[in-house]
Amino acid sequence: MKLYLMRHGPAEEEADSGVDTDRALTAAGRTCVQSVARVLREAGEQPRDVRTSSLVRAVQTAEIVAISTNLDEQHGTVRVQSELAPGGAAAQLARRLASEGRKRVMLVGHEPDLSDLVSVLCGSSFGRPFEKSMVVGLHLAADGGHTGIRFVLSPKTLRVELAG
Repeated sequence: MKLYLMRHGPAEEEADSGVDTDRALTAAGRTCVQSVARVLREAGEQPRDVRTSSLVRAVQTAEIVAISTNLDEQHGTVRVQSELAPGGAAAQLARRLASEGRKRVMLVGHEPDLSDLVSVLCGSSFGRPFEKSMVVGLHLAADGGHTGIRFVLSPKTLRVELAG
């Protein structure tokens, strides 16, 4: 399975409600996510299935990716998954999706969970900061075999950096 891990885009420092889960993307954050999604689309790396944390900033990120990569045209979906909430069981979710035969799945979540997820799946530390709007492309074997990093898409450079 091609697995795309994406950290939510830049969000406001504090929500009007004062509740962290309500923090929304800033205007610049929306633009950043749109730019990253455009690069994914141009590189032929758009997801067919997007799963997200329920936090507002992550849902907004997932929705922008879906629209920017024409997910609806591919009959894809965006779903909220409790496993992607901070401290959730994202590795179990990723392995389950791979075992179900999913092909191109994006998981939108938070730090430090995404760095930890890369480390768990690959068996070694990610070794770099997981920036807001960053995408890490992995290959996850359906049988639980070797997982490898395929590429990193940094929002600062908007370039797909191939691994290895």
